[in-house]
Amino acid sequence: QVQLVESGGGLVQAGGSLRLSCAASGATFSPYAVGWLRQAPGKEREFVARISWSIARTYYADSVKGRFTISRDNAKNTVYLQMNGLKPEDTAVYYCAVHDTVHTALAATYDYWGQGTQVTVSS
Repeated sequence: QVQLVESGGGLVQAGGSLRLSCAASGATFSPYAVGWLRQAPGKEREFVARISWSIARTYYADSVKGRFTISRDNAKNTVYLQMNGLKPEDTAVYYCAVHDTVHTALAATYDYWGQGTQVTVSS
């Protein structure tokens, strides 16, 4: 079993930056990929970014390309989301989630979820 703990959320003004962290613990952590998703009030959860664990290939939603950067530290079992140029529409609860295998990645489903961290961007 894998536990994911997000941190780094908070309140920031538009144009500011935050760095989210997702620390994994529990069983030996060697997933296929780790992603960040977010859910704003009254909206469906949406994909933000993903990084493959072995070769660090990254993918981003169009809405965050050029502003957000996902990275990982294999030694610390931690994934980061550096968010720059934040906009009020980035306000949401941010979740990290794990594709344990390529199969769940292809199915666009996640095997483990964190509890989420709130990001609020004021205008």
